[in-house]
Amino acid sequence: MTGMDDSGGRVKPTNSEVEILQVLWQRGPSTVRDVHDELAKGREIGYTTALKLMQIMVEKNLLVREEQGRAHVYRPAEAKESARRNLVGDLMDKAFGGSARELVMHALTAKRATPGELAEIRRLIEQLEADGV
Repeated sequence: MTGMDDSGGRVKPTNSEVEILQVLWQRGPSTVRDVHDELAKGREIGYTTALKLMQIMVEKNLLVREEQGRAHVYRPAEAKESARRNLVGDLMDKAFGGSARELVMHALTAKRATPGELAEIRRLIEQLEADGV
């Protein structure tokens, strides 16, 4: 079961694990060296730290490790959009009492949305209303 713990509950990645997932979603399947080099552009992180985090992520079923010759290549166990939905759902439950309205209101007031983003949000709301959601 992808992204699940031993009891069947969904595994919540840490902030560092989300950073690694972001790199892999952007780059595609990559070695530890590739991920480390990308992470090191934004902050100081040791190679062995990146390796250990990625090994833990394999144990937590957040990543899949495949051997390609002598190299180990890692990829996310879950697609980007599915993982994002799960992360947002968890945040909504924990921080906003399950309220989509509260989550959206805080998101829109925390950081100014561009006119294009607001137009896209309006289109999504109209589509959801049309679909009867």
